[in-house]
Amino acid sequence: MPATTLFKPRAEMPRRPLAECHGGLGALDFTEVLGKTPGLEKRLAFIHDDVLAPGTSVGIHRHEHDEEYYYIVEGEGVMTLDGRRIDVKAGDLTAVFPGGSHGLENTGDASLRILVICVRRDTPERT
Repeated sequence: MPATTLFKPRAEMPRRPLAECHGGLGALDFTEVLGKTPGLEKRLAFIHDDVLAPGTSVGIHRHEHDEEYYYIVEGEGVMTLDGRRIDVKAGDLTAVFPGGSHGLENTGDASLRILVICVRRDTPERT
């Protein structure tokens, strides 16, 4: 029987530097809040809590079969969505859907913290 609730303490969330994410600059402080979880794998791919130091970036990359949401928790930067550069700050939300591309740069003087949520879309190979 699948679980009906979930609790995961911060101490059990893997944390590590992630260098040159998608060809970006520097290393972000990567915490996997939720990875592969039985019962969720068809809908939710992962949740990350990532921190980009000033000058750090996530390279521009395309999503083919999933959608990804970035919620800006703190800091500021520039998000590139399908080639369009947009200033972002704490409280903003961006999303990329199948076929879209995005990247993120910390252009501020302080850390840029983002919550990344990746949702799988139904594709022929996943149904």
